[in-house]
Amino acid sequence: MPDEGVLAPCVANDSSRIDDLLIEALMRTGAHIGAVYLLDDSRTVLRMVAEYGLPAPIARAWSRVRTRDPVPIAAAVQERRLVWISGREHLAREFPGAALSLPYHFASALAPVLTGGAVVGGFMLMWPSGRTTELTLQQREIIDRTCAELGELARAAAGRGQPVETGPRPRHLGPHPPHKPDARAELVALGCLNRLPEGHCVLDVEGRVTLVSAPAADLLGVSPPDLLGRRLWEVLPWLADPSYEDRYRACVVGRQITWFVTRNPAGRRLSFWLYPGLTGVTLRITPGAVSRGQSPDPVTGGDRVLRVIAVHEILQLATSLARAVTVQEVLDLVADHVMPVYDVQALAILTAKGGRLRVAASRGYSQAAVNEFDGRPIIAPAPEDRPFDAGEPAFFATWDQLRAAYPDAVRSDDMSAWAFLPLITSGRPVGTCVLAFNRPHRFSTDERATLTALAGLLAQAFERARLYDVKHQLAQCLQQSLLPHTIPQVPGLDVAARYVPAMPGIDIGGDFYDLIRLSDTMAAAVIGDVQGHDVTAAALMGQVRTAIRAHATAGAHPGDVLAHTNRLLVELASDRFTSCLYVAFDLRRHTAYVASAGHLPPVLGRPGEPAQVVETTPGLLLGIDPDAEYVTTELPLEPGAVLALYTDGLIEQPGLDLGDAITALARRFAPTPGQPLHDLAETLVEAAAIERRTDDVAVLLLRDAFDPW
Repeated sequence: MPDEGVLAPCVANDSSRIDDLLIEALMRTGAHIGAVYLLDDSRTVLRMVAEYGLPAPIARAWSRVRTRDPVPIAAAVQERRLVWISGREHLAREFPGAALSLPYHFASALAPVLTGGAVVGGFMLMWPSGRTTELTLQQREIIDRTCAELGELARAAAGRGQPVETGPRPRHLGPHPPHKPDARAELVALGCLNRLPEGHCVLDVEGRVTLVSAPAADLLGVSPPDLLGRRLWEVLPWLADPSYEDRYRACVVGRQITWFVTRNPAGRRLSFWLYPGLTGVTLRITPGAVSRGQSPDPVTGGDRVLRVIAVHEILQLATSLARAVTVQEVLDLVADHVMPVYDVQALAILTAKGGRLRVAASRGYSQAAVNEFDGRPIIAPAPEDRPFDAGEPAFFATWDQLRAAYPDAVRSDDMSAWAFLPLITSGRPVGTCVLAFNRPHRFSTDERATLTALAGLLAQAFERARLYDVKHQLAQCLQQSLLPHTIPQVPGLDVAARYVPAMPGIDIGGDFYDLIRLSDTMAAAVIGDVQGHDVTAAALMGQVRTAIRAHATAGAHPGDVLAHTNRLLVELASDRFTSCLYVAFDLRRHTAYVASAGHLPPVLGRPGEPAQVVETTPGLLLGIDPDAEYVTTELPLEPGAVLALYTDGLIEQPGLDLGDAITALARRFAPTPGQPLHDLAETLVEAAAIERRTDDVAVLLLRDAFDPW
C-alpha cells in the first residue's frame, strides 16, 4: 500500500501540473480564458477544477455542468469531439441557452479529455470574437496535446488510487506578471493619472480595485483606501445594478470596450468606460453623459445608443415563461422584454399548416393585418437566392431587402424592417417569431445574437404552451361530448343544470349529470363524480352514464341500477372510484326514490319551509366491491318542491368541515314559487366563489310541477 506521506505531494503536483498545462495552452494559442473540467464519481457531472480569466460569478455558475446539458462543453464530452464556436451568433444558433447565459462576444474551442478510450473530463479555451475565425493547425495540435497530457495525468492519478480532486470551487489562476512590480513605477503612473481631469481605476479580473486616481475617488465620492482591494459595486451601492456588472463581464470575457451611464448619490451624471487588458480592466470615469457618436460598437456606428437585454432580465424572462400556459401569454411576456429594448413595433408567432401560414399569437399588429396574413400560402424565396433554410434566422433591414428575397411578401401596417427567428425544439421547427420595425433598422451583432438565442428560449415555451392549448381544447371537447347537450322535456318536471369547469391547470373534470325520461310521468336524474381530473376520468364518466341509462331504461329499481353499474366498473378494473346519486321520480304520485353510492346528500326546498338535507343510506363508491348493495330511500314531494343535486366543487372550502358545508348550502337554498330554476342555479354557483375553485362544479335542480289536470 502506498505511503500516505508520498500521496499528498503527488496530489499537490497533480493540481500544479493541471494549472501549468492550462496556462501553457493559453499562452501558445493566444487565448485569454481557459478552464479544465473533470468528471465526478457519478460520471454524469463535469466539475471545473481550474480556470484562468473568468470573473468569479461566471466561474461559479459554470463550475458544475451535467454531461447531458445543452451546452458546448457537455456536447464535446458526450460526442467525444472538438466543438468550435466561432462567435456569439454561432453560439446562439447551436446552444441558445448558453448564449443567453453568456451574452458576450467570444470564440471558443471545447474538447474532451480522454484516457484509454474513456472520457475523464473536458478542456475549454476562449478568444475575443473576431480575432480567431477558425482554429489553425498549430492551435488544434496544442489542444490535442494538452488534452492528451491531462488524460495521462488523470490516468496516473487513478492508478495510484488517488484520483485528481474536484473541489467545490475551481482554482482561479491569476495572470503571471512578466517582471516583479516596481512600487516606484506605480507611484509615477498614479501621479500621471492624478493630473488628468477624468478619473481612472484599475480593476483585476475579479473586479477588485488595484489602483485608483484622486479624480476618480472624487467623482465616486469615496476615499481611495476604502476602494483598494474591493469591488466597486460592493463599496458603492449605487453601482450595484446587475446591468453595470454585466458590462464589466462583457469587457473581461469578450475583450470589448464597454460603457454605461449612471448618476452618483449627489445626482451628478457619470460615464464609465471599460477597457480590457491582460491583467484586468482599466476604468475611465468622466462627468456627463456619453455623446452621440461615442458608441464603441463597430456595427451600430454610434448612430444610436446600443442596448441589450442583460443577464438578469433574461433570467427573469425565463422564470416567467416557465409559468406561461397559453401561446398568447408566451408572446406577451417576450414582447414586454424585447419591444422596449430594441424599439420593436410588432411581434407575431407564425405556424404552418396545410401549406398555409397561421398566426398563433400577435402583439402590435392591427387586426386587419392579422386577418390579411392568417391563412396565406407559405411564401417561397426568390429562385436566385440560396436555398431556403427554415432553421436559420433571417434579418432584413429594409422593405427592399425583404422583397428582393421574397418577391411575394406582403407588407403589413407599413413596417420597414423584420427579423424572422425560427422556433426549433428537438431539432425540428415548430414555428417562426417575427419582429417588425416601423422604420429601417440595421441589426447589430449583439441584436442578432441575442434575438437568435431568445428564439431558443421562446421555442421551448411556445411548444409547451401550444401543447397545453391543444390538450385543453381536447379536454373541453371531450368534456362537452360526454355531458348531455340538451335536457329532455318531461311534463310536470322543471329542470335546470349548470356545469362549470375548474380553473386552468385542472384539465378535465370527472363530474357528470344526466336526466333520463322513462315515461310520460316517470323520469330519473343522475349526478356523480369520477375520481381524477384527466382523460381516464372523463372516459370512465362516459361509461358510467351509459351503464346507468341502460339499466334505468330497462326498468331497474334505483338500488339495482347502482348495483349493476357497480359490477360493471369492478369488471373494468379501472382503479378509479365513482360517487353517484340516482333519483327516480314518480310524478303522478309526487314521490322520489333515492339511491346513493357514497355521494353527497340532496337538499330539498319546500315552499314556505326551510330547506332540509335529505337523509339517505349511502352505499360504497362504485367500482370497489362487486357485491355492494344500495338502499333505496322513498322521499315524498309536494308540488313546487325543488330537489338540488350537486357535486363537492359547489360546497368544499379549505378548512371547512364537509357536514358544515352541506348545512350552509341548505341554509342559503331558498327557492320561491315561480322562481326560474336557471336563476336559482346561477345563484348557487356564484355563491361558491368560482374564482377560487380547484374543482369543477355540477348542479342539477328539479322541481315537481306535475298537474294531473
